[in-house]
Amino acid sequence: MIKKRKLEQMVGEIEKHVELNELTKKAFLAIDREVFVPDAFSHLAYQLDALPLHESQWISSPITVAKMTEHLELEGVDTILEIGCGSGYQAAILSAIVRRVFTIERIDSLLKSAKSRFSQLEIYNIFTRFDDGQRGWGDYAPFERILFSAATPKIPETLFEQLSDGGILIAPIQEGPVQILTRFYKRGSAITSESIETCYFVPVLEGTKK
Repeated sequence: MIKKRKLEQMVGEIEKHVELNELTKKAFLAIDREVFVPDAFSHLAYQLDALPLHESQWISSPITVAKMTEHLELEGVDTILEIGCGSGYQAAILSAIVRRVFTIERIDSLLKSAKSRFSQLEIYNIFTRFDDGQRGWGDYAPFERILFSAATPKIPETLFEQLSDGGILIAPIQEGPVQILTRFYKRGSAITSESIETCYFVPVLEGTKK
């Protein structure tokens, strides 16, 4: 009951910054953020701060996770690809909304920790891969949505190829010193985009790390 109240309070604080639809709100109430936060920061799990993980990575602020989830427009969506699993929190939120989440992580230790958390929470509709996410996951393409959760100057063409017709890709695009959260739409062979807002994400890195 205490955790439930803390989750409800956290969602109330998120809603002061982000308008949540019912699907997103239920997802945030269903997934315990404390499971994804390092033990040293468990007392901060229900606050709105981004928190450090190992390997110089971060678990995003709940506000950022909420915004990314809302911008993906997930109602009626079946499959999503996430580039950059990190703690696994974003994937877990998505798993409470869509039928299948495919998530890729380039840092092996992060992925193993995330998989352990999914198992702990008995989440069985998240499929994981250790790889450079910029290559995507061609075996299960096309994806209706793709979430690119690291700052990049350009989206690899292969990811647009793996996006379904009518699909949406969200990514923080590095433009000089500024990152712009950008939403891309695919219509046939045409890709259009719109800038949403400034943001801050860790930079994308090449290759994998055992």
